[in-house]
Amino acid sequence: MTMQQPPDASRNTAPALEFPYYGAPPVEAVKRVFQKYAVFTGRASRSEYWWWFLASGLASAVLNSISPTIINGQITGSSALGGIWFLATVIPSLAVAVRRLHDANLSGWLLLLTLLPVLGWIALIVLLAQRENPLGQRFDRYPQAGYWQAPTGPGYSSPPAPPGSDGLSPS
Repeated sequence: MTMQQPPDASRNTAPALEFPYYGAPPVEAVKRVFQKYAVFTGRASRSEYWWWFLASGLASAVLNSISPTIINGQITGSSALGGIWFLATVIPSLAVAVRRLHDANLSGWLLLLTLLPVLGWIALIVLLAQRENPLGQRFDRYPQAGYWQAPTGPGYSSPPAPPGSDGLSPS
């Protein structure tokens, strides 16, 4: 069930921002997260999500260790720089997680599992690590051709039943 990049996509060019970048290199993955800062629609590949997760975690650790805050003689483990980083990255982190769930054909509302201590976090990590699912294209703004889409709009009626399926006609 592995989805590949379109055959005309060369190795040197990244796919359009509307589509996930499977096998994204680290720098490109982080750039794409910032380019889609508050975009909660569409999909993100596993590499996009996990490279962002790693880069964001490392940046947070570095910023918090540069100048830790001391309250009542105790080091709190966070700093003003870490707080600014958190505020700057909370929206893109949520957005890329929602897009990652979409790539696995799951609802972004599953992020609410984080409200369940420990078990919810474990379940969410498992869901975020799932392989891509072609049915996740339903979350794209412009789904690629080749996958069935339910027709919509005025005048649409369901297709007729096959002959003999009503039980009245001879088979």
